Amino acid sequence: MVAAILDSVWPRKCEVCGGGADRPGRHVCSACLMRLPFTPAEGCCRVCGRPVEGLCREYLCEDCSANAPAFDRAASALRFEGRAREMVHGFKSRQEIWLRDDFCDWLEAAARVRFDIPAVDVVLPMPVVLRHKFDRGYNQCDVLARCLAERFGRICRAGVLARCGNPKRQAGLDEESRRENVKGTFTVRKPQFVRGRTVLVVDDVMTTGATLSECAKELKSAGAWRVWCLTLARSVRT
Repeated sequence: MVAAILDSVWPRKCEVCGGGADRPGRHVCSACLMRLPFTPAEGCCRVCGRPVEGLCREYLCEDCSANAPAFDRAASALRFEGRAREMVHGFKSRQEIWLRDDFCDWLEAAARVRFDIPAVDVVLPMPVVLRHKFDRGYNQCDVLARCLAERFGRICRAGVLARCGNPKRQAGLDEESRRENVKGTFTVRKPQFVRGRTVLVVDDVMTTGATLSECAKELKSAGAWRVWCLTLARSVRT
């Protein structure tokens, strides 16, 4: 009833087409939802989740074969392109927090396809660089991780994983430079919460996976048994 009253006073608009949002409590309409670039459920690398069009089975991609990441498995809800890219940027940098429930719907669907959810012990948000959190006023990964943890009936432990050092921005760096740039930039402050457990790390965008791999390496050094990574979007690579 409250939602209906609010919608009558402040009608929700679809973030994609600008028309009416016809899905209760959501900000992408049914028609636009069908046109978003979701990652396919099949034909993905069994480690990093990189999709290959037309493939109907899991495979091991060349990147994971040549440079095996420290995480055990990864999944992404969307391809980081078009209107999806704009929405992710809005959520990340322009305080468009109202997109949380739409995004969590898509993250939850991707997670249930790729992971054994009952096996997850703890959910961790990817920590952001302190100056970015200060500029934005929030950690967008923490917003998503808390929502997902509640849906999965798990505990979200913000603060277990932390950033350290002063790396350059990853944007514009090649794959090898990205791996070098993030070395030694994570620390686990409360290893008792990850020791012997399956950890689900929630991040916004995956490009090469270098940051997630470095994060997983530190978690495993702290005693984590398995590290699974879930991202809202993944950059398209040929």
